[in-house]
Amino acid sequence: MAHTPLTLTDARVVTADGVHEGWLRIENGRVAALGTGQPGPGDRLDVGGRLVTPGLVDTHVHGGAGHAFPEADPEGVREIVAFNRRAGVTSLVGGLVAATPESTLRQVAALADLCEAGELAGIYLEGPFIARSKCGAHDPDLLRDPDTAEFDAWLKAGRGHVRMITVAPELPGALDLIRAARSCGVVAAVGHTEATFEQTLAAIDAGATVATHVYNAMRPLNHRDPGPIAAVLGDERVTVELILDNVHVHPGAARLVFDAAGPGRVSLVTDAMSATGLGDGEYTLGDLRVRVRDGEARLVENGAIASSTIVLPQAVRNAVALGVPVTDAVRSASSVPAAALGLEAAGRVEVGGHADLLVLDDDMTVSSVMFRGAWNSDTSVF
Repeated sequence: MAHTPLTLTDARVVTADGVHEGWLRIENGRVAALGTGQPGPGDRLDVGGRLVTPGLVDTHVHGGAGHAFPEADPEGVREIVAFNRRAGVTSLVGGLVAATPESTLRQVAALADLCEAGELAGIYLEGPFIARSKCGAHDPDLLRDPDTAEFDAWLKAGRGHVRMITVAPELPGALDLIRAARSCGVVAAVGHTEATFEQTLAAIDAGATVATHVYNAMRPLNHRDPGPIAAVLGDERVTVELILDNVHVHPGAARLVFDAAGPGRVSLVTDAMSATGLGDGEYTLGDLRVRVRDGEARLVENGAIASSTIVLPQAVRNAVALGVPVTDAVRSASSVPAAALGLEAAGRVEVGGHADLLVLDDDMTVSSVMFRGAWNSDTSVF
């Protein structure tokens, strides 16, 4: 879609190289140029020294605005996408939870249609190849051992759009599945696991490159039994997901993740569910009942934490509150997750790239959202 060329002036643009102070030119939905001094002729918009950042990228999200990706309803998915886009999340990977083989195939096929329509950046399967003892908000009766034949069926149904799967390394067949995923260009993540330190390293050696929401649903860190947490934090090959809603992880433990892994390996995610944006009440995640109270989601049956109810910009603000530099916090919610899943067109401000941009106020709230060169009318102050 073509749009009138526009130059954003007096901007502090967060790029891969740092903060560019000057102007940014947008033409035909893409970033045409970055510069300093006086821009060339054409329409200009003074953003008043605000930060201009990439649109955010959420690679682990299950729903929002009353809808959930496992429902595989096209209109519901569009509502999730629109809700997130208004908030500043311009790229989403649709997250599925453990389901029957038949339901999983149906869900993957439906989300693949929405990927091809440009609504989603890919598909993520968090279950069913995870540990029963660390199932979290997944139905334990729907979990099963890793199966490369079932994985192949997902790939066929997904038509090239399956981006990531989570696997518990200690399960029978896990390493074979991780190798199969790697050979097909699908990211294997370690998570929902009782794996030892050594089993986790074996999974990384086999090709796992992401840790699913570090700390949560993982064997805990112990000085004589370091488990998966120490393994993933200490290995440069691994991008570490972090749910930074100040419910899933204490701020002190979250700061440790940034210190241990470095901002270039921390991927902020929401793990958000359908209740996000709607307030307290009772909802479902997959087939499980969830009660949200004061924004905190827990399973009705056993009280386990069940996803979050935040949108990704809140995680960025929480990171800044921890003392993480603004540029590092932004990258942890944009270029880092995009690179981890190979989303080449997302999460970066670069000449030739899509003009998916946010304008942030001094308090890190999103004042305006641009998607493919057009302001979101529900968000923009311009």
